[in-house]
Amino acid sequence: MQRKAYVSGVAALLAAVLAGCTGGPDDGGTTDDANPGGSGRATAAAEPGRYRTLPEPCGAVGQEMLDSLLPGIAEITDEEQREKAYAGEATLTYDTDRKVGCRWKVESADAVDHLLVDFERVVSYDSAVSDDNEAERVFATKAEAADLPAPEPETESEPETGPESETGPESGPASATGEDGAAASAGASASPSPSASASSSSSAASPGTSQGASGSASEGAPESPSGSPSTDLQPRLLDDLGDEAFLDDELNASGSTAEQRTVTVAFRTSNVIVTIEYAEQPATVGVVPDSAELQDRARKLAARLADALSG
Repeated sequence: MQRKAYVSGVAALLAAVLAGCTGGPDDGGTTDDANPGGSGRATAAAEPGRYRTLPEPCGAVGQEMLDSLLPGIAEITDEEQREKAYAGEATLTYDTDRKVGCRWKVESADAVDHLLVDFERVVSYDSAVSDDNEAERVFATKAEAADLPAPEPETESEPETGPESETGPESGPASATGEDGAAASAGASASPSPSASASSSSSAASPGTSQGASGSASEGAPESPSGSPSTDLQPRLLDDLGDEAFLDDELNASGSTAEQRTVTVAFRTSNVIVTIEYAEQPATVGVVPDSAELQDRARKLAARLADALSG
């Protein structure tokens, strides 16, 4: 009888110990599926991107815009060939929900123009990374590959100092000669020198001459003699297009043929990245495509595509 009572006591003690080790949530214990090092709550999945599909690329560019980008289209007399030129050619893709594109090529009497429009929808396969964040990373890699030049630091202009501040009010000869100097100073101010009068009359006769010269210097030809874009047309980041954007401008020379300029505008809106490549090669060797004109056309197309995506 005593042995049986002892066994019963041991069983009761083991039951109490086991109950303490496997306590439920109410008594401060941990559950089997809880994370011992964390709070036991599942991590919330990152939000998906705004876009689930992509537009039809060859129909994304209207006829009016194609007329501007590809002037040679208007010169095509054959109606069937002209319709084919407007239709463009879809690029090869294996998943139209992830990447689509369309390209156009039109020859004219003056040049050959190329246009490529590409749409890419970025999807994150990491539940902790949103589609937008993944698209931001992909776009940063794309911008880095473009090798854009670093923006020039802004410099503050120094305030101009007049002759009085440089020499002081008492450094002139008039202040050193007393009354005679004062009389001479008064006479000089009353009767300006002939050269000063000539200068004044010259500027009065041609108001705007100085302004015009300044304007032509600052607004001169958009390109340098070598054909490279001027400073304000250099490859750069854009702050007025989508969530982020950049523009690249490259001039390629291939042997004895005419130089081809390619302007690339890329922008990101949420989890979609749009890339526009617009190139022109003149028919005449030695003629350099105008950088300002090509950039303006490409940026107008990019703005329309961005509006269409946001609409």
